[in-house]
Amino acid sequence: MIKLVAIDTDGTLLNSKNKILPSTKQVIKDSLDKGIKIVLCSGRPIAGLRPYMDELGISGPNQYVVTLNGAIVRNADNHILAQDLVDNETYRKLTEFARENNVPFNIVDPDSKIITADHDIDYIELLQAWENHAGMLVRQPDELPADFEISKGCFVSTDPEVLNKIEPKVREQFGGDLYIVRADDYFLEVLHPNVSKGNGLINLGNKIGIKTEKMMALGDSGNDISMFEIVGQAVAMGNGSLEAKNAADYVTASNDEDGIAQAFQKFVLDN
Repeated sequence: MIKLVAIDTDGTLLNSKNKILPSTKQVIKDSLDKGIKIVLCSGRPIAGLRPYMDELGISGPNQYVVTLNGAIVRNADNHILAQDLVDNETYRKLTEFARENNVPFNIVDPDSKIITADHDIDYIELLQAWENHAGMLVRQPDELPADFEISKGCFVSTDPEVLNKIEPKVREQFGGDLYIVRADDYFLEVLHPNVSKGNGLINLGNKIGIKTEKMMALGDSGNDISMFEIVGQAVAMGNGSLEAKNAADYVTASNDEDGIAQAFQKFVLDN
């Protein structure tokens, strides 16, 4: 029996219009009523997930959220249960690398603030701040505390080819020290080496006494595969990438076609 369902946000929980389908809301309500934990497991910071948690009724000290691709695990009352942050020295190296290679770069701090050293801010960075209900600050590393740590760094561009070209360089220089994941065409993310959505779920399961084989995960892209590898039931969305679909146990309908509701009925509510 599934006791916890982890749900990616963009492309999974949200449809192509960035809304939660009524059918999704209903199966999540029914699951919560049965005592099943519903955990949003996202690359977004907590500020970018809070509106959806409120909309779905995910609240209180006994509900949970995995943020920033697993860098910070919290309960719904905002108490941090586990976190893995990138140190200040590495943050400085990443900022300098981005400057030398002329690629937009920002970081997200544990309080959801988005910070960039770029004076010419890329449109994707502004969109990122808006979607996550977070401020956008322009700060150089020297303007921040010497012990300042980051939740994640993001190389971004409106042109996917920019990231296609820079990704091998990022992996060559930082791959031995950081977890690097291409979240989608427009984001290349770097995090603490212990971080992944899968490890976030493992940490959460250890804290609350739910084994990963009693979990189901739903996602649509490469950063969801670490969840698929450790849960008992891995479900890819019909709109998902080929990589995600190949890693899943089951492919449901798309995020516009009641895919979440169909997966819940098949694996959670009818069992």
